[in-house]
Amino acid sequence: MSHFDTSGLPSAQDALASDGIDVVRLGYADLLGVDRGRDVLVNRFARSVGGGVAFCRSVYTTTPLGGVVDFEGGLSAGLPDIVAFPDVSTLQAVPWEPGVAHCIADLFNPDGTPSQESPRHVLRQLVEQFKQLGLSPIVGPELEFYVMEQDAAAPNGWRRYGESTGNVYTTGRKGDPENTLIESLRLLGDYGLEVFAANHEFSSGQYEINMWHSEALDAADRAHRFKDAVKELARRSGRMATFMPKPFNDEGGSGFHLHFSLVDDAGGSLFADPGVEDGLSELARHAIGGILAHAPAIAAIANPTINSYKRFGPDTLAPWLIDWGLDNRSAMLRVPPERGGSTRLELRLGDASANAYLAIAGLLAGALLGIRNKIEPPAALVGYGYDPERSEMLPQSLDAALDALEADKEIGDLLGTPFTTAFLAYKRDEIARFRSAVTDWEFREYATHL
Repeated sequence: MSHFDTSGLPSAQDALASDGIDVVRLGYADLLGVDRGRDVLVNRFARSVGGGVAFCRSVYTTTPLGGVVDFEGGLSAGLPDIVAFPDVSTLQAVPWEPGVAHCIADLFNPDGTPSQESPRHVLRQLVEQFKQLGLSPIVGPELEFYVMEQDAAAPNGWRRYGESTGNVYTTGRKGDPENTLIESLRLLGDYGLEVFAANHEFSSGQYEINMWHSEALDAADRAHRFKDAVKELARRSGRMATFMPKPFNDEGGSGFHLHFSLVDDAGGSLFADPGVEDGLSELARHAIGGILAHAPAIAAIANPTINSYKRFGPDTLAPWLIDWGLDNRSAMLRVPPERGGSTRLELRLGDASANAYLAIAGLLAGALLGIRNKIEPPAALVGYGYDPERSEMLPQSLDAALDALEADKEIGDLLGTPFTTAFLAYKRDEIARFRSAVTDWEFREYATHL
């Protein structure tokens, strides 16, 4: 296949072997953001992956419980292949698995064309459109998650680790009795994820580990690996880490905030303008305008589960309305107070369940449309938000968000019709399955008295 340069594989194989690596874990993100992959022996690496590693295309739309959702070219087409090729620039030793390195794969159809349902491909295409304008998108991901311990007496068999209230922004054993967070921080730092800080978050058993900003595709690669790594580290200690948006009724949800800026070819900030009152350039304002204008469609991929919309609401510090503000955490889009080279936007819309590639792609698609169409944003939010009379409300369900995505042809075109069609089919199947399932709430509400 002429699209893939295999010349570097033998030297990569030799370098891995000299570093004591004997297994390469070749992985890629499905639509949900799960890392799907295969372990390949290093002494067979060049030969095994030179022609690509075949996977069933329908793995893209495999559900968390193992069902297979059909989409065009999937189940009904006879479960054909996609072919994975390693991006050797992403090879990274796994610190907690001696002898193992992880490598992110790019996915192609058997005819050599890119697999357009691939989340990494969707994002790469958007980055290329920015580069055609002389712009480089820079992204800094922030992810929150819960850690849980097994407990047979708990409703679902799990209780929050380190249960204790009021530990927001604490460190040490007060909110982390076995110091697992600092151990994870060190290991993740050794994994090339550019993590730099960690703390207990607002809710009991909830944590955040911060990652440095970088070019958008690299940031997505690191965020994708981060989520898988955090879950794997929890498993090593018999715990479970979850990026579920709102796993508990009595605690808040977990967000996936994205800090976003644009730089020129020399690395200079394009969002800063010291000559105006708020310090934001016209380019930044148009990016804000585009993100707000297309927020309902972006919500479908930034908040991609039924559970996502239980995180939203007034007084949650999660977005509820389509608004923006200067250093205002009650807004969907916050502009942090730093200016100059640190001028950036913080999209607070996404939740932790989002596929990293797709969440960033949605952000970039909205910003690109704002820049192209010179969309001016409304007045910035002043004061505490959550007043629906001041701003339009975000979609309040996955159904509504998917309808918005389907209706937004501009966003759909940027993400690509094959991807958008597959994503809509996958997520609407999720809604249909949920509607036919009897929940614990229904049993508690009705069984005794009816």
